Amino acid sequence: RTLPLQGQRMLSVPLAPRAPLVPHGKAFGTSASCRSTFNVQDGSDFQDRVVNNPKPVVVDFHAQWCGPCKILGPRLEKMVAKQEGKVLMAKVDIDDHTDLAIEYEVSAVPTVLAMKNGDVVDKFVGIKDEDQLEAFLKKLIGA
Repeated sequence: RTLPLQGQRMLSVPLAPRAPLVPHGKAFGTSASCRSTFNVQDGSDFQDRVVNNPKPVVVDFHAQWCGPCKILGPRLEKMVAKQEGKVLMAKVDIDDHTDLAIEYEVSAVPTVLAMKNGDVVDKFVGIKDEDQLEAFLKKLIGA
């Protein structure tokens, strides 16, 4: 009889300390990342939020099964969040959005496009370190 009670306690203990952390501490970094990065839902979503966006957008074409994507994705998200809204990041899963991958001639993942006013102005394929990503973003922003 004590096991379910302990299980309930274990569930409630981690939730209590977590709640106050949301408005404090790293919330700014997290919310900035959430605001500046989004998953593309479909072709019209891509058109609205990427092609028609007045801000420059970095498009990360990735796949669940891609090891290098799992390294690059979070690294790129972190670098985009550091730009404080000057650039956005769209994530496109090539298995869910094959049409977009074909349209933008993505032949390998990860492929990252830099888009401005609906045009691809730069791109790279594969993993980059933080310095290279920063240079890529600064060039896109025009900093």
